[in-house]
Amino acid sequence: MKSQKRSPSDKAFSRGYMAGVAGRSRSNCPHSTGDARHVWLTGWREGREDHWNGFNTLAQVQKLHNY
Repeated sequence: MKSQKRSPSDKAFSRGYMAGVAGRSRSNCPHSTGDARHVWLTGWREGREDHWNGFNTLAQVQKLHNY
């Protein structure tokens, strides 16, 4: 059985989310332009918001898994 690969936008979102949760700056975005940058920054904003709202690690992982 073949495993399905995640789409590049899903990867960008989850990596941006993890960067936001970790408190890293949005200037650390690895994408310079395009859709991937937009999706990464969206994930970063979600992660920062969850960090500021006090979500614990388990809640963050669960939320990321639901995306």
